[in-house]
Amino acid sequence: MTMQGAPLGSRPLLRTRPHRPAALRDVLAGLLTAVLLLVPAARAAAAEPRPDVKLSAPQAGKGNDLAVSGTGWRPKTLLMLLICGQSAPGKGVIGGTNSCANADGRAVTTGADGAFSKKMPVAEPPTPCPCVVHVATVTGEQATADAAFIVAGHPTAPLPRQSVGGRLAVLTTTRLQGDSGILVFFGAPPSRRLEFTVGNLGSDPVVDPVFQIGTAHGVFAPQWEEQQWRGTIAPGRKAQIKLPVQLPASAHGDYSVSVKYGTKVLAEQPWGVGRPWGVTLFWILLAVVVPAALFRIGMAIVDKARPPAARHARTRPARPGRLHDGAVNGTEPPLPATTAPLPWFSPDSAPSENRPTTKGHS
Repeated sequence: MTMQGAPLGSRPLLRTRPHRPAALRDVLAGLLTAVLLLVPAARAAAAEPRPDVKLSAPQAGKGNDLAVSGTGWRPKTLLMLLICGQSAPGKGVIGGTNSCANADGRAVTTGADGAFSKKMPVAEPPTPCPCVVHVATVTGEQATADAAFIVAGHPTAPLPRQSVGGRLAVLTTTRLQGDSGILVFFGAPPSRRLEFTVGNLGSDPVVDPVFQIGTAHGVFAPQWEEQQWRGTIAPGRKAQIKLPVQLPASAHGDYSVSVKYGTKVLAEQPWGVGRPWGVTLFWILLAVVVPAALFRIGMAIVDKARPPAARHARTRPARPGRLHDGAVNGTEPPLPATTAPLPWFSPDSAPSENRPTTKGHS
């Protein structure tokens, strides 16, 4: 080999020793820079206030007003205020928004300092208490906060046991079943039923799972809606899930329907919606019928405004070469006035001296 005659000082291993202190210095400098960059970020995160909710009273009856205030929210952010049952601070809304009095919710926008104050009516949620006043952001990054609240006179029940070991997975492909009907041709909201089979791969049963159904048009982000499925899926078992899906009125084009459980998207299904040609036909007919109706109304107004003499005098003199009105109507035309016959053409008249005679007769 060519390296046998080379001196030991020329080997590559001996050349790397003088560079080790420089490499160590580079590593230490990199760590120091990372620390200097992370410390201000950690301080800013610790100094940033967390969303908070405060109530004017811990308990109130149905029909009363409750003042809700909060601080630490993002400036100029739209929030939704709801009274939800089967919930507790720190555990969230167990049944999703289906456990809230959605019809009596209120919306509020935070100020420049991230604070808000809003009055809302006290309503009974569809599920028993313990209850909370649930505040969540509507747009932007998701942020929520809950405050314990007692609805006076509303029934109470223990919180349902949440399964921490349950894990759902889709076992079959999703399908969109059903037909929207003829009204979709005229702009009614298209609707379908999303069907899929899930299996519990965890060690605990899943009770009344809450799925999120998202509908997206083209390249836009999906709009999520929570839907709860009633039932229990034991470990190692499977169940068929059927959830309704509905699009906005007059929707058409390429849509996609997604189903999500927790933070994991389980499946996605494309949905092609035809154009509602009935709406186009309606506008075309409207563009034809309305001008015709306006023309008829205008002609009727002009006819009413015309003088009576001009309305009744509509006869015109007959033109030369045209048939008589009687011939057109199928009746005989009036005969012209006759003159008296000449004496010599009248068969009943006697011969007179003025009557001419024919030659050759006596």
